[in-house]
Parts: sequence; structure tokens; C-alpha cells
Amino acid sequence: MKKRVSIKDIAKQLNISITTVSFVINGKAKEKNISESLTKKVLDLVAELNYQPNALATSLRTGKTKIIGFLVDDISEPFFAGIARRIDEIASSLGYKILFSSTRNDTEKAIELLQIFKDRHVDGYIMALPEGLEEEVKKLIQTDAPVVLFDRYVQDVKTDYVIIDNKSSTLEATEHLINNGYKNIGFVTIDTFQQQMVDRLSGYETAVEKHKLPAIVKKISYVSSAESIKEMTKFFKKEKQLDAVIFAANYICLDGLRTFRKEGIHIHKDLAVVSFDDFEILEFCEPPVTAIAQPLEAIAENIMKILLNKLKKAGRNVENAQVSLPTVLNVRASSSKK
Repeated sequence: MKKRVSIKDIAKQLNISITTVSFVINGKAKEKNISESLTKKVLDLVAELNYQPNALATSLRTGKTKIIGFLVDDISEPFFAGIARRIDEIASSLGYKILFSSTRNDTEKAIELLQIFKDRHVDGYIMALPEGLEEEVKKLIQTDAPVVLFDRYVQDVKTDYVIIDNKSSTLEATEHLINNGYKNIGFVTIDTFQQQMVDRLSGYETAVEKHKLPAIVKKISYVSSAESIKEMTKFFKKEKQLDAVIFAANYICLDGLRTFRKEGIHIHKDLAVVSFDDFEILEFCEPPVTAIAQPLEAIAENIMKILLNKLKKAGRNVENAQVSLPTVLNVRASSSKK
């Protein structure tokens, strides 16, 4: 087995100190007045010997692992996947690695994953905060660990977060339907206290109340897609007066579309449809489905900007950054005039 090349080997071969090699490798040659010719010799030998720094040794020396923990409900969901992809691009360009994990809405698993992050001494945490993890996150924040929440926040958890304006988004979407002549608009969401879902429902309720229309809400106790479809089937059979429906998240919309197919409900002809979260499949429905698009790249970039600022100023008192971004209503044929 070939022996791993060390800084000591490079220093010995060039007959210089280990400290000098370390300064060059860590980009401090100019700062330490090391000549350009010697810097070039070190870098050339590093390349020739294919030197790879020992991550454990580096982390012990610097107190940094260059690893960030990323925790969400389901990394395969288009919303989370889109944000994860952009975060990974930014992190990679800066020499960071991301540990991506899904809780699958399992609180025990979420606590276990959080402990794994702690054991790996991650430099920071990015989370769509799972229900039941509030106290664990509070404890984490009290240790001065950099934590940035996104998608949702908890009012009594004081930390950095990046969200979108959920209430205004559903208010705008509901008024779009009302302006196109729809009077019996259903709102399908999940039975939860998660702030982003509470705010989306609030936007819908504000709009229908303003126009003196009935609030027709279905809260699903989300366990699985199959159970969700069963609950929606009962809802649509009961509320036959509906002429439009807003689904409060992309996975709820997918289950809604499956319910439509099962029950022979036609988009627009039977029910106008709006989805919270835009994703590719909606453009290929017949007709294409109107959707509230979240700015995934802007969310990811703001998350990383805040986290990197926290990491840069570690140990100093940095005021929490709380960002709320606007959405875009992508209007398609599913919600056109009656």
C-alpha cells in the first residue's frame, strides 16, 4: 500500500520548514513574505506528489471541518431538491461539503440525524425545521452553532431564516381565481402548526373573507399519499359545489391530480386548479396548471450568504438575519376565466 504523502515529506524533499510548506498550501505565502520562486517550488511538488491534506488533522488544527449539515423532510421533493442543488454548487465552490439528510417527518429520526451532525462537528446547520425538533434546535442555537432555517420558522426560536411571503402568495392566487369568476374555492392543506402552512391558509381565508365568499378548507392528516388520496376523494365528493381548488404544497397537488384521475375530474372543465410550488409536471398537465413559484435560487443564495457570514464572524455577536422573499404566480390555462 502506497504511503500517504505528508507536509513533512514535502518539507524534507525541498529542505525547508514544515511551517513554510503549510503557509504556502494554505494560501498565506504573500502574507508571510515567502518568495514567489519558493512558493512555485512547493506548489509544483504538491501537484507532482498529488498531496491531499488530512481532513481530520486540518479540522483539529483550525477547529473547522468545512462540512455543513442540511436537514429537510424529503430531499427528493422538487422544492428541497432545487434548493439543495444550488446550495451544493455554492458550497463546493468555497471548499465546503454538505451532508444531505431527510427526516421523512419522523421526529426520532430527525433527532438522530441532528446528533450525527453534532458528532461530525459540522460547521453550520441548514434546516427546514421538522415538527417536534424545536427544543433541540433551541439548545443547538444556545451553543452558538450557526443555524439557518428556511421554508418555515418558529416564532419563539430566535435564529436566522429565509422564507417566502406565504400569506401574500396565497392571497394573490385566491384573488386571481375570484377575478376570473370562481366563487366556491376550496383550499387543501395539511393539519399542522408549521408556520408556512398556517400563513398560506391565512392568505386564502383573508381573500375569501374580503370578497364575502365561503371558506371551504380541507386539512389532511398526512400519513401517506394513499391516505391523502382517500381523504381528498371524500372531500371532493362531499363538496360538489366547488368550482376551483388551491393545493397548499406540491406533494398535496400531486395527490390531488392523482385523485382527479381516479375520480374522472377534469382540470378547468370541472375544477380550476392552482398549486403552491411550481414544478415541471404542472406544465405538461392538460391543461397546464397555474402555480405559485418560489424563487429557489434566491432562497439558496440567501441561506448561504447568511450562513457564511455567521461562519466568518464565529464567536462574535451577529444580529439575526430574517429574509422574506416574494413569489411569482405563473398563470396557466387551469385557472382561466369560467
